[in-house]
Amino acid sequence: MTTILRMLEVGEAPQAVTNVAQAESVGVSELADRIMAGRVVIPASSSGRQVRATGIGEGLRTKVNANIGASSEFFSPAAELEKLEAAVSAGADTVMDLSSGGDIGQLRQQLLEASSLPFGTVPIYEAATLARENSGSVVSMTRDELLRVVQNQAAAGVDFMTIHSGLTLSALQYLQAEGRVMDVVSRGGAFMIAWMLHHDRENPFYEDFDLLLEILARYDVTISLGDGLRPGCLADSSDRAQFAELVTLGKLARQARETGVQAMIEGPGHVPLGEIEANVSMAKKLAEGAPFYVLGPLVTDIAPGYDHITAAIGGAIAGAAGADYLCYVTPSEHLGLPVAEDVRLGVVASRIAAHAADIAKGVAGAQEWDLQMAVARKSLDWQKQIDLAIDPVVAGAIYRERRSASVPGCSMCGELCAMKIVSDHLGIKAGEISGC
Repeated sequence: MTTILRMLEVGEAPQAVTNVAQAESVGVSELADRIMAGRVVIPASSSGRQVRATGIGEGLRTKVNANIGASSEFFSPAAELEKLEAAVSAGADTVMDLSSGGDIGQLRQQLLEASSLPFGTVPIYEAATLARENSGSVVSMTRDELLRVVQNQAAAGVDFMTIHSGLTLSALQYLQAEGRVMDVVSRGGAFMIAWMLHHDRENPFYEDFDLLLEILARYDVTISLGDGLRPGCLADSSDRAQFAELVTLGKLARQARETGVQAMIEGPGHVPLGEIEANVSMAKKLAEGAPFYVLGPLVTDIAPGYDHITAAIGGAIAGAAGADYLCYVTPSEHLGLPVAEDVRLGVVASRIAAHAADIAKGVAGAQEWDLQMAVARKSLDWQKQIDLAIDPVVAGAIYRERRSASVPGCSMCGELCAMKIVSDHLGIKAGEISGC
């Protein structure tokens, strides 16, 4: 059992729980009940690394994750550290290293040392990379090597891990029968499928799930149960293969909870706008309220270069429907390895979606932020508006570049500013606005 759960079980409130309760305006006992029930997780390993206490789950602010990581085509620790800085400054709640090339262990250590955010990985990426380097093929990974990579990453201080334990031989049969347009787009899912077909064996992360949980519990690592069969285009959404894996993810989340390991489950992917709410509802029901982590979802396939926007549209709907955690998508999705500016744009777009979802869900304090902005706009208080903006750097730059030199309003309306005209005639001043 992880430290947080062990302390809560005997009636103690770890500092991380107290910090999250204060940040989220939730009672400590109420938050503790949700954690014990598996409806909230606080990813924080026992490594001793100082991590910002971050709660993910029911009744809390919708969180945003930023993926970074090097590839075999481009390995630069300096570039990844720059991406990490961009993610943090843009307001990401967590970060994941998805590196699949170069010295992954060394890079991960540098990123861990540089970040105070909860830090995640996908262990099969490193296992597959090592297998390819050592023997020329990802399918040469052994069961022991997979578990060893998990243990090494846990010991290094990783706080949460995406592990594709729900991708079973039975789910694979559905995939083979579906005739999907894009088959499998999950990199971790593809590695595992190749291994299963080559060895004609069950997924070791499923077959040895109890051993996996022992490792995670030992190091206080939260498991994020990955969706290896997530749809990669709208045509493949909500098929039998996707839902067969989802049923297994729900079962595994329950097993993790009973073993004392914090767990969340992951979801699609590319989903038509009208199917998002049903996908979220089904996932929450099957996993008995475990935190639900979605990639996007992207609501159309036709916007390469703008997929941070397609993902934000889907993320807002998913969050409002009950998803707890949004994985950002950058403008370079489907095109190439993101750079720092892509990371910044992806985080900001996802944060907008998360905030819109929080307003819909009635999360404490969400609507107050918007009310403060409305008051600042009514008062033509430009500095306050910039300070309140989700991206103050961009908001400030636009205003300074295009401000009006002759009138208090902006350069769009100038002397014809609606708020100034009405205020002048009604005699309403900034501090007199109802509710402020």
